[in-house]
Amino acid sequence: MTQIGEEKAANVVIESQASGHVIHEPGATYIKVHFSAVNLRPDEFITVSNPAKTEVHTYHGVPQAGDADYTIHGRKGFAALSIDGDTAVVTRSGKGEVRIDGYWRGYTSDEILAHNPGILSVCSTDARRDVVCYQTSHPTEYARSRAVAKLLIGGGGSCTTWRVGDTNRMLTNKHCFSTQAVVAASEMQFNFQCATCGGNNPGAGTKVSGAQLIQVSAGGSSMLDYALYSVNNFAAIQGFGTLYLETRAATTGERIYIPGHGDGTAKRLSIYDNTQGGANCTVRSGNFNTYNMSYSCDTSGGNSGSPVLSANHRVLALHHLGGCPSNQGAKAHLIYNEIASLIDNTP
Repeated sequence: MTQIGEEKAANVVIESQASGHVIHEPGATYIKVHFSAVNLRPDEFITVSNPAKTEVHTYHGVPQAGDADYTIHGRKGFAALSIDGDTAVVTRSGKGEVRIDGYWRGYTSDEILAHNPGILSVCSTDARRDVVCYQTSHPTEYARSRAVAKLLIGGGGSCTTWRVGDTNRMLTNKHCFSTQAVVAASEMQFNFQCATCGGNNPGAGTKVSGAQLIQVSAGGSSMLDYALYSVNNFAAIQGFGTLYLETRAATTGERIYIPGHGDGTAKRLSIYDNTQGGANCTVRSGNFNTYNMSYSCDTSGGNSGSPVLSANHRVLALHHLGGCPSNQGAKAHLIYNEIASLIDNTP
């Protein structure tokens, strides 16, 4: 897991419709607001938005059906889904008490590097590109990457996660989260990717929150290291498609590619090993050890939980260990053997 933000304490009471409240953290990549009290009548509401109101989350007092998703953080109240950018605007209707007791701010790129030393697994030249760069040249790889999302863990940590099978099931690493409490404190951001190649212009995409932890692997992070879970508001993400697990072992030398949210940034694809148009990413050892295969393909912190896909676009491994000259992923066919009864893996 990569640390991409931090929580800051607050003690703000919004007493009237006219007052509202603006949280501004210059350079922040996101703001996520926690409410310790929202005492409103059923017809009253609060909104959390960016200044342009292109991203808006609405809650009617205690969150209810039809409201935006929310997360729970082991204390009284709830947190709204995050707002991309450095400013969140909180507004309200009605006369009841609305109290903010804290918020998370997303680190700048320099802060992410400072808080996560030594976790980069780019060997030689970084050959990753924004997923949209491959929309024309690699349309299937681009399409499959839509099922991959950024995972914001507890407000400040980040991994990668993805839909698996046709039902409400998601996979990430156990070392990203392994308890129901952390699942409930986390959100998944789909379609967080740049609109143009190299444009640094991602939209907010579609955000949902974690629902139920279904199963985690045994042992530590060097073993299968998976967490299977579900999300709230599943209908909102079904249109992004899904991925399916390979039920065979990987073959040394076969082509692979990896979509993911390294460093918590907009989604990128690793297709080439070192230079664009050069050698493809490949499996270095299909049997690196009992639980893992190894490969040469650029990743970085935040890529934990990424799917490692084969040339036939099924998942060969669950990425979880970096290093040069090879990084490692847990063998997907072994994960399948443990969760087959819990997913629909039929395309």
